[in-house]
Amino acid sequence: MRKQNQGITDRNVIEGILSESEICRMAIMDNGKPYIVPLNYGYKNNAIYMHSAPAGKKIELLRKNNQVCFEIEHKVKIIKSDDPCKWSTMYRSVVGYGDVEIITDHEQKKMGLDIIMAHHGKHGGNQYEERLMDLLVILKLNITEMTGKQSEHWIED
Repeated sequence: MRKQNQGITDRNVIEGILSESEICRMAIMDNGKPYIVPLNYGYKNNAIYMHSAPAGKKIELLRKNNQVCFEIEHKVKIIKSDDPCKWSTMYRSVVGYGDVEIITDHEQKKMGLDIIMAHHGKHGGNQYEERLMDLLVILKLNITEMTGKQSEHWIED
């Protein structure tokens, strides 16, 4: 990281960003080019859980190479000024790497969906239609490394 003073080294702060944000951008390699997709997600125990249709470009690419990069940003705000050279952005973000497991077992899929639902505020009591369980897979991104960064203008709420 070029600006070391903006790096976030406190694991609890990084965990907070992962726990409070809503969208994860996952980059997958496609014949030497990055292919990036935004996904809602749930975070638990150093893993990011996402759901997907069981077929399509994303799944096809993950079956070829399950090594991915991800990015999550938190509380982004544009800071405006009359002077265009003084505009800036307030943010916190996490960038990391990991490998993705494609989960097809119904019980494990339910567990993954429960993690996603809890992440977005729905805790417990979830009932999933069995017929719909065949129409999705859970993507479990096991994080192998990650770093956090915040703008120099970051102000805690």
